[in-house]
Amino acid sequence: MFTALTSMAGEAATFGGALAQVPAAVAAHGPWGDGAFWPFFLLFPLFWILVIGLFIFVGRRTWRRNHHWAATQGAEGVLRERYARGEIDETEFRQRLEVLRSQPSS
Repeated sequence: MFTALTSMAGEAATFGGALAQVPAAVAAHGPWGDGAFWPFFLLFPLFWILVIGLFIFVGRRTWRRNHHWAATQGAEGVLRERYARGEIDETEFRQRLEVLRSQPSS
């Protein structure tokens, strides 16, 4: 047991001696040395900010386009969609279409 403790103490002393041989710049700043790679740390957040911004831009543009399309579709388009989905039958579609076309547009 005593020999195991002395060998562990010897390894710790060797590790401490190895650490003492490391240059001060590497010990203080890590493997990056004097900070030559510091701008790369800014690229990761910038990348994600750009990705999120792109998703927001595309989402808003798509929503506006769909909103504009729905607003310009008009009553006849809504009536055609309801008929195509089977919500109303052909006689009701024709009756409502006559009513829409007989009214003056505003």
